[in-house]
Amino acid sequence: MMEHAVDLPLWSLVPFVVMLMMVAVAPLMMEKTWEKNSTKLIVSLVLGVPVAVFLINRDMSQALEHQLLYDYVPFIVLLASLFVVTGGIHLSGDLLAKPLTNTVFLATGYVFASLMGTTGAAMLLIRPLLETNSQRKYNTHTVLFFIAMVANCGGLLTPLGDPPLFLLYLRGASFTWFLHMFPAWLLVGAILLTIYYFLDSYWYKKESEHRLFADEEEHRPLRIYGHVNIVYLLLIVAAVAFINVGFIPAMGDPESPVWVRFLREIVLLSIIGLSLYSTKPEVRSSNRFSWNPILEVAAVFLGIFTTMIPAMLFLKGHAASFGLSQPWQFFYSTGALSSFLDNAPTALAFHGVAAGLVDSGAAVAEVAGVPEVLLEAISMGAVFFGAMTYIGNGPNFMVKAISAEYGYKMPSFFGYMYKFSLCVLLPVYIIVQLVFFF
Repeated sequence: MMEHAVDLPLWSLVPFVVMLMMVAVAPLMMEKTWEKNSTKLIVSLVLGVPVAVFLINRDMSQALEHQLLYDYVPFIVLLASLFVVTGGIHLSGDLLAKPLTNTVFLATGYVFASLMGTTGAAMLLIRPLLETNSQRKYNTHTVLFFIAMVANCGGLLTPLGDPPLFLLYLRGASFTWFLHMFPAWLLVGAILLTIYYFLDSYWYKKESEHRLFADEEEHRPLRIYGHVNIVYLLLIVAAVAFINVGFIPAMGDPESPVWVRFLREIVLLSIIGLSLYSTKPEVRSSNRFSWNPILEVAAVFLGIFTTMIPAMLFLKGHAASFGLSQPWQFFYSTGALSSFLDNAPTALAFHGVAAGLVDSGAAVAEVAGVPEVLLEAISMGAVFFGAMTYIGNGPNFMVKAISAEYGYKMPSFFGYMYKFSLCVLLPVYIIVQLVFFF
């Protein structure tokens, strides 16, 4: 699959750059038109189809097939299953939107992210968090911290937490190895929660009395509906954990029947069907459930996954000549690309680079065929930096879309970066690098 990587011309990366620019600029330049998912799909096809034809003509159809069938399809099916199932769990109630309440909410989601995945935790908790803060005027910062903590950083401790970790798990890292990164997970969580608490306390004091009064008037205790979907959520976690090549080798055999190779996706689609059938309509109605967010993600990431193929092949063909050798270099390099590419293939790309650095005569602890410290740097870079942009990780876009449906004024692509990720998250990640990869 990689043998043609060095032959790729640099201009083959242009469609991917244009795709990223469309995601960043279109909401500002053509807001009404870009709101339609059909527009996003057309852009993805206009940019993606020529790339697909180019790859086929260059005898690289295997890379295209692998990216779309074995990366994009499982990616969307998993996100859709978590989206549908968590959309069938309704946490009713409206807590007091005080700084301590919001901080506890974020801390809970931060822990849940490693237990049920960043997508599952984000989809389960975003709606009650939005309801709780709907009476407040200054509430957008809460969603931004939610994206960083629940949809990204919190998923560092298990291979179920984030897709790149699951792929590294399949490369040989044990299920419990990821717990080695608990100190970094704890440090990032503690810093972000502290920043958030003081920031929210500041904005809370800016709220008008009538808004705070309305918040108290509409206060209701939390109650959970759609309990059966909790079972479905556990089934999704089990499917991701156990229905894979590690436990069922035949799934990785190209000669196996289609239903075997895509057994996990078939199970997840079945769970989606069960959830839609057994959940009362009023539960989803209470969640303001609509297909728009997941359709938006599917349309946008179809273009991203297709146009990014030349970029990933170019990286894998040339990364060894980039002079990467130190953990901090892998941390920032993986992080930089994870901010704009999907962090799962990015992690695999740098895992391949790290594997090429292994010295059979050196007494260095190895995990998954690479030096352990490099695997830690790759894992942290992929997970943490996925929060740097809306497209760094799948749940980011979904949280943004749902928040917009609730009437929250979400910043633009670039606005998110210069108002939040570059000034809040990047300094925290620099601290992580100085502490763990100096």
